[in-house]
Amino acid sequence: MFESLLPQLQPYLSIIGAEPWKQAALIVVVFFVAAWILGFLINSIIGLFTHSTKNVIDEEILRHLRRPLIWSLFMMGLVYAGNAYGFSDSVMGIVRSVLLSIAVMLWSSFAVRAVKLMFSAIIKRADEHSLVRKESLPLFNNLSAILIYAAATYFIFQAWGVDMTAWLASAGVIGIAVGFAAKDTLANLFSGVFIMADSPYKIGDYVVLDDNLRGKITHIGIRSTRMLTRDDVEVTVPNSIMGNSKIINQSGGPHLKFRIRVNVSVAYGSDTEQVEQALLDEAAKQSLVCKYPTPRVRFRHFGDSGLSYELLCWIDEPELRGRALHYLNTGIYNAFIDAGIEIPFNKQDIYIKEMPKK
Repeated sequence: MFESLLPQLQPYLSIIGAEPWKQAALIVVVFFVAAWILGFLINSIIGLFTHSTKNVIDEEILRHLRRPLIWSLFMMGLVYAGNAYGFSDSVMGIVRSVLLSIAVMLWSSFAVRAVKLMFSAIIKRADEHSLVRKESLPLFNNLSAILIYAAATYFIFQAWGVDMTAWLASAGVIGIAVGFAAKDTLANLFSGVFIMADSPYKIGDYVVLDDNLRGKITHIGIRSTRMLTRDDVEVTVPNSIMGNSKIINQSGGPHLKFRIRVNVSVAYGSDTEQVEQALLDEAAKQSLVCKYPTPRVRFRHFGDSGLSYELLCWIDEPELRGRALHYLNTGIYNAFIDAGIEIPFNKQDIYIKEMPKK
């Protein structure tokens, strides 16, 4: 491309003389001025964006685009100047490889910044079910940077005429070996990706695992998930286990409210309407119990020692379960005492058929 364009510029270059160094210097000056004008135009466009729109992303992308554009134009002028000066093909080959490598690094750096800006703009409009959101943003930033820099490495090798076939074959063999050696780490990595994409839980949710471990999710990483138990003990669970376990998300559903159940037994002969009203009155007194959905009482079954009831009520979030049960149990016990409702306990009557003979 450079060789075909240079003869077309020759009539203009001959104005300052036939000396190669003068023509090369003129080309450098012209491209330097053109790069300066391009930078000035980009700055003017950025100024227009700043005053006419609130879209900060476009302004930031233009600001980052300024550097690779200016330097690419100036380096193009250096190549034209080298051809006009008459450097040998071997020297020009090295110059082109060096300048092309610099250009690839500049543009790859711009691509990484631009992708990060686009992901940042996406998460501002994302909800909890979106693939790209605040929790998964580092994952997508890192993956996109790896892909961009891998492509940049390939183009740099191509610029120096290095055949990548053998390198790719070696990388494949090494990748297989590393995959077998780090299969657990890779399993956690892929499980972390799927957890972030599927969103079975999020930071702040209360979850219960298969082994009845219950806690609040505090961090979702690539390798593991951390949860804080009610004993204020942080537990780190590998993502491969989280991905293959049944997880009860107590904070899931249409709202954060959580239903608690208070099981109570009263003696046979108790007034069922009085028992039900006492339970409902006690639920209405507790500030931790939600007014809506309204509490309800269910007569479940006839027990061995008494009548089994269940008080069903809602609290604002699962974290309040222990405290709410404490207040409800205490209030129900005192309310039954005041109302004269007997709470039965297990007892056994032993009948002696006859006394043993001496």
